[in-house]
Amino acid sequence: DIKTYIHPVTGCIAPYTPMGRFLHIPPPFPRSDWANNFGTPWWKDDEYCVGILSSRTRRVRIINTLTLQEQIIEVCAEETLNEILQRYKPYNTHATSYTWKYYGSNLDMKKTLIENGVMDEGEDMYSLRLDEEEFLPPINLYFNDDLTEA
Repeated sequence: DIKTYIHPVTGCIAPYTPMGRFLHIPPPFPRSDWANNFGTPWWKDDEYCVGILSSRTRRVRIINTLTLQEQIIEVCAEETLNEILQRYKPYNTHATSYTWKYYGSNLDMKKTLIENGVMDEGEDMYSLRLDEEEFLPPINLYFNDDLTEA
């Protein structure tokens, strides 16, 4: 919903629009020429929804142990490792031929990072004033010679 504030003149709750009013926002004072019969405002209409807002994003370091290449990818907390794999494929088209591990433990590709025990320590790094970039969780990729990709 739209942010609100207490209007300094009327003392009423009003929409907070510092850049000016936009479509379906009522005027700050009562007016007889403003029609409010438009139904659902556009920001609550599902037709205009383009995605789901993530609860949190985080960065992970993906290390290909065969080529020693590293990629840092920003991922959503709700993404499974299969979805992260699809986003990693532009860097390595044979990524499905790799075993994904975190500190020696195999990762379940149907689970999220948190469900696999890859904790998000970003807030801890911030409170300790450490550079989060230096302490990103490493996900190691180990090549399987399984001939799944030609």
